[in-house]
Amino acid sequence: MSNAPDKVAEADFESLVDRYYQPLYRFAFSLTRTEAEAGDLTQQTFYVWAAKGHQLRDRTKVKTWLFTTLYREFLTAKRHQDRFPHVELEEAGSEGPTVSPGIINQLDAETVVQALGRVEDQYQAPLALFYLEEHSYKEISEILNVPIGTVQSRIARGKARLQRILLESVEANKAQTVKARHG
Repeated sequence: MSNAPDKVAEADFESLVDRYYQPLYRFAFSLTRTEAEAGDLTQQTFYVWAAKGHQLRDRTKVKTWLFTTLYREFLTAKRHQDRFPHVELEEAGSEGPTVSPGIINQLDAETVVQALGRVEDQYQAPLALFYLEEHSYKEISEILNVPIGTVQSRIARGKARLQRILLESVEANKAQTVKARHG
């Protein structure tokens, strides 16, 4: 019966993944803006949990621990990316699929996520955690390891920047529509 503890641990891990995979993935996607990177980041978070989760003394803090770990893994990957940037081949852009205007009109959520990606990093994570993952200021403070006042300030400033970016995007789309009609 030496396998019994292993089976319990495996069941606990699976229930943890079932419960937190989607919210962690959404947070990762809001940070990375690509499905592949978000999936990798989420998987890395669960890998770290499998390796170090047993060290967590207060099991009521699992959610905060996972989000904090994901954010730290993101920052580590971002630092690596900044030091060793990936260069896209310009030729590949012309070979991509074309998207019809009808589909573009349906991509409101994607537009907001892309706009969120244009917000400075220090505002991006608090906005994503608050609006996309519905964390409290206190939880965000714990995840990002900053004071609650800083969280409130970053959300307010980030929201203002996000609104400006979205407004610029709407104005640019209007200008393109007018140009297309008269061009």
